[in-house]
Amino acid sequence: MNQIEQLKYKYARLNVLEKIIAINAVVFLFALLFRRLVPVLFVWLRLPSDFTGFLYKPWTIITYGFIHFDPLHMLFNMLWLYFLGRIMLNLFSPKMALNIYFMGIISGGLAFLLGYNLLPKVFLQSAYLIGASAGVRAILIFLCAYMPNKDIRFFTFNLKLWWIGAFLIGLDVLNVLSGSNAGGNLAHLGGAALGFLYANQLAKGHDIGKGFSRFMDWVSSLFKATKTTKKANMKTVHRKSKVAGFKKEEFNQFNNQKKVDIILDKISKSGYDSLSKDEKEFLFKAGK
Repeated sequence: MNQIEQLKYKYARLNVLEKIIAINAVVFLFALLFRRLVPVLFVWLRLPSDFTGFLYKPWTIITYGFIHFDPLHMLFNMLWLYFLGRIMLNLFSPKMALNIYFMGIISGGLAFLLGYNLLPKVFLQSAYLIGASAGVRAILIFLCAYMPNKDIRFFTFNLKLWWIGAFLIGLDVLNVLSGSNAGGNLAHLGGAALGFLYANQLAKGHDIGKGFSRFMDWVSSLFKATKTTKKANMKTVHRKSKVAGFKKEEFNQFNNQKKVDIILDKISKSGYDSLSKDEKEFLFKAGK
């Protein structure tokens, strides 16, 4: 494997939240290198505090969650996401984890917009929002609400999960009231509210993320349409090639590529660990 193929292989083995961490890391490095050279690019990715600016750039309700400028902001968000992700994915499906994360990002962004536009006397100056904190906070509070008495090891003693959530929520409220990064902490509270609501409804048997999940599946299908068309074309060529008497090696190469595509689709849906031993060996050999 060349280096690009190795990176693709390693990326495919990550779980869905680790993939988000990897994407955030790449975007952070890109921002580190090009923020001063191409500042206008990041203006089009961050979430503005005024509704007019947001209406011109509606995609920023999602893209702001992938932008970090401060190394410590980036580090702590990704560390939280990594450790919470291990708990989350041991108990719930990857799709639910993504639903909570991205719905938390959106809820945090909406809370930020509402705060600045409905309470102008509290939030005096225009601002912009960046960072994955709202999505991370949504997953944390979801776990706190769904399993509040779970113990988390902290050095030499245990902490109840809900203690951690309550402390951070209290800190966010104090920061909003004191004006210390009020917009960012308001977004934290928006993400936390989504996480709590999701857990509360799930405990009653209602998954409020199903509609969002269907929407994301539809968006994903738009990008898969080209791939499906190409596969259909390949099948047509194969039938013709068989009549034309193509060599056995070409026939085997086509079948091997088709099997690789099926395995990669399985990884994208269920993760690398869902593969059988034979599938893992086949993918490894195909990458050489």
